Amino acid sequence: MTNWTPFLTKRNGAIFIVWLFHISAIIGIALGHFDWFISKTPINLLLIGIIMVMAYPIASERAIVISLFFYITGMAVEWIGVHYEFLFGTYAYGENLGPKIDGIPWLIGVNWMVLTLATATISQKIFNHLALKILMGASLMVFLDIFIELSAPMLDLWSFSSPGVPFRNYLAWFLISAFLHYIYQRSRLQGDFWVSLHVYLAQLTFFLFLYGSFGI
Repeated sequence: MTNWTPFLTKRNGAIFIVWLFHISAIIGIALGHFDWFISKTPINLLLIGIIMVMAYPIASERAIVISLFFYITGMAVEWIGVHYEFLFGTYAYGENLGPKIDGIPWLIGVNWMVLTLATATISQKIFNHLALKILMGASLMVFLDIFIELSAPMLDLWSFSSPGVPFRNYLAWFLISAFLHYIYQRSRLQGDFWVSLHVYLAQLTFFLFLYGSFGI
């Protein structure tokens, strides 16, 4: 009889669910159900947040405090960006990220937290030098953000008032990300590398699919 125990671990279950949701969305959109799948974006973001809490895991007091710090920082910089047009350019959020707090979807903070944890863990696995960890982690976040930004208006996530995406958006993303990665690496937090890698790759695959399919 086949022993399924190795495949039923928390890590493998989390990875399976992450890919299940992203591949299902890709197939559904390819089959013409774009609006239905895109409207479920808040559910997907919330699911990824739950997976990071459970499988990363965010369990110790230090991990909880740092994760909350990432969430609050993400919400704060987005609030400043929307209301003062200072960091990222002039932009506003659409309706597909769910309920908002003073114009900022509360799930965008989850996105900042998830991406910071995932990319920091990946860079932590590859490099030993602090500066290289920070540089790679921030670069991974900006690289993914390039494809997210290209897709965001079509997905009704957010849109800039000017055509295209301002360069300062990516500069701000890099600098803020580098700060968050510095906090992470100095804290010596340890998370699950494989869960982090698959969360990052699944999101990158999805947005690359949108970019390639719709010529955004």
